[in-house]
Amino acid sequence: MTLLDADHTNAMPAISLAEPRDYIALLKPRVMSLVVLTAITGMALAPGAIHPTLAVISILSIAIGAGASGALNMWYDSDIDAVMTRTANRPIPAGRIDREAALAFGLILSLLAVSMLGLASNWFAAGLLAFTIFFYAVIYTMGLKRSTPQNIVIGGAAGAFPPMVGWAAVTGGVAIESIVLFLIIFLWTPPHFWALALFKLKDYGSVGVPMLPNVAGERATRLQIFLYSLVLVPVGIAPWLLGFAGPVYGVASVLLGANFLRHAYATFRMPDGDEKMLPAKKLFAFSIVYLFALFVILLGEAVARALLPVGWY
Repeated sequence: MTLLDADHTNAMPAISLAEPRDYIALLKPRVMSLVVLTAITGMALAPGAIHPTLAVISILSIAIGAGASGALNMWYDSDIDAVMTRTANRPIPAGRIDREAALAFGLILSLLAVSMLGLASNWFAAGLLAFTIFFYAVIYTMGLKRSTPQNIVIGGAAGAFPPMVGWAAVTGGVAIESIVLFLIIFLWTPPHFWALALFKLKDYGSVGVPMLPNVAGERATRLQIFLYSLVLVPVGIAPWLLGFAGPVYGVASVLLGANFLRHAYATFRMPDGDEKMLPAKKLFAFSIVYLFALFVILLGEAVARALLPVGWY
């Protein structure tokens, strides 16, 4: 704020520099795309039926809810976003959108998303979506992120809820299948984000966010990444073992899991003080491919079972 802004006698009305793309950026569209994919997969795998129009509205509601979470996250984290190189050009720290507008935008979208989902499907799913937004914006962003190196472990639940919300939109409840989908994302989150934190260690250190590499060191982080990966891979294969995924998923989940472990082990074996951190960067990039591939194949198999004659798949 400038001195002129503080002088009410000379204050000029603020001119917004925001463009539509800036408000879209507040929604974290890349994160939203993963939320939409996993929610649709949960919906497609759920037993029962939902009217196509209501299904579209439900998915739109979940997407808006994810965007609302992103906007609230950027509102609260705008101070540290301004310092970190990878986030400095976000709409708020770059000065294109002010914090109050972002907060209002996030709150309005939250109410809209929950209301739409409740009216389109059921209020259990809407309540689960409301809890997801609350968990990400309040428990993770405001509570955990700046206070504990386990922020990603606990906060990862927020990103893991969408397939459960999609499942609940059809069934009105939860089941072992939706819990397994939740666990895949939940266990994927720490190795994914800790790999990022390894090669963005200085960024997180500059703003005092206690990411695991900054608190426990690189070696302990690399070990945790490998241990979480060892648990993640069998859980990633579980949909096939439990019978709600087909042979294509079974083969793909084994091959993808083996490659994930290969990258995780290479990261674990990475020399101390490696400035390039190529293994961690490769793991981070492949982890995105891994999760998208699993859910795309699950969704594809569900669509195939719905469209092909009984017994063909």
